[in-house]
Amino acid sequence: MHLPHRFLASAVLGALLLVTASGSVAAERAPNILMFFCDNLGYGDIGAYGSTLHRTPNLDRFAAESRKFTHFYAAANVCTPSRAGLMTGNYPRRINLHISALNAAVLQPGAAIGLNPAETTVAEVLQRAGYRTMLIGKWHLGDQPIFLPTRQGFDEYWGVPYSDDMTPREGQTWPPLPLMRGETVIEAGIDRNELTRRETTEAIRFMTDNRSRPFFLLISHAMPGSTHAPFASEAFRGKSRNGPHGDSVEELDWSAGEILAALKKLGLERDTLVVWTADNPATRRQPFGGSNAPLSGHMNSTAEGGNRVPFLVRLPGRIPAGTTCDELSTMMDLLPTFARVAGASAPPPAEIDGRDIWPLLAGTPGARTPHEAFYYYHVDQLQAVRSGPWKLFLALDRVRFNGVQPPRAERVPARLYNVVTDPGEKNDVVAANPEIVSRLNVLAARGREYIGDLDVHGRGEHPAGWVHNPQYQVLPPKP
Repeated sequence: MHLPHRFLASAVLGALLLVTASGSVAAERAPNILMFFCDNLGYGDIGAYGSTLHRTPNLDRFAAESRKFTHFYAAANVCTPSRAGLMTGNYPRRINLHISALNAAVLQPGAAIGLNPAETTVAEVLQRAGYRTMLIGKWHLGDQPIFLPTRQGFDEYWGVPYSDDMTPREGQTWPPLPLMRGETVIEAGIDRNELTRRETTEAIRFMTDNRSRPFFLLISHAMPGSTHAPFASEAFRGKSRNGPHGDSVEELDWSAGEILAALKKLGLERDTLVVWTADNPATRRQPFGGSNAPLSGHMNSTAEGGNRVPFLVRLPGRIPAGTTCDELSTMMDLLPTFARVAGASAPPPAEIDGRDIWPLLAGTPGARTPHEAFYYYHVDQLQAVRSGPWKLFLALDRVRFNGVQPPRAERVPARLYNVVTDPGEKNDVVAANPEIVSRLNVLAARGREYIGDLDVHGRGEHPAGWVHNPQYQVLPPKP
């Protein structure tokens, strides 16, 4: 059914490989790092995490070769802040990318703010260690020139600078969705149905071009994508049992299969750390939406289903295949962990919120989470804190319930859940555990003081980047 894409990707690889790679790279070379980063993909959207609706044979096979994490958290519950957490190893509230200059939860086209170039990014850490770096796909951390990936540690960039649904519509004067290579718009008004296929082609090209040196490739898929219907190419459109969302997920599975096959053909499989995850869980879309089961909630909430994402990691011979890790870890941990894998220097622990979780990846006996607490923010408001198996929704007098609407003067009581035994957050045990509630409130106060909160500046805050007179990214005029 999907032969057209398989033939295409094989042809691309064959054309790019002038000679077939023979064997793996030298043992002393630092491992390549290949990271798949899907957009708004549900915790339960692939077979390895319980889906019986979507056909994901390539990812299920990859999961069997990988270590599977069941308590891995995005840095935030929506795109821009989550991506900021990945790139910098910090809570997005701390680096002021939790809200846009237009009071939106994510950056919009022509945004005046973006990821501050003064921040140290994971791409810069690896680039300084001699890695060739590339971002393919969605960026969403600022579309002004000083914020673009090529100014933030990526040698190459090919993709869309923000969400695929940010296109012209009634009441919005946004330009046609731009496709960029480097810092130049090469197309405008692109066919979103073709994005996954084209991202796959670019990934194979980059790996082929850089097979003789260590590389960091971040494949930031634009799909399943926006709060509107996702897109898929003709070979997948209308073929799943779950409408456009399912079509998109099944094409992402195809993409992973093609890229992993190319990695193997290049002789790099045993020398490449491969990560597969998502920026945040699925949005609430009915019908034919993504699944965050067995978690409660959805993207843009502080429920488990708004923050916990699938996370698979493989490095043959160094990460135990077919195993599971139930320890708490976060997207912010990838910067210091990748630095360790690469033999690179990361910012010191006092300067970032992420921690090196290599012992968890490697399955080191007795390894435990390095985090005493994990903080759940909704835009600028700290709403919950987790420590060990316990998650406390804080008692609040004013609450942000939806997006960036002004907080309602509506008091909500504290709630306590054991999210290891109760991932659906159904059994509130706050009344029976006053000591646990007290301890988690102390941890919440520490987070609030350092990271910040609604109307509270944290002492560890950094400013976002800012430009005057921002402009849209559009096609350059014809000569």
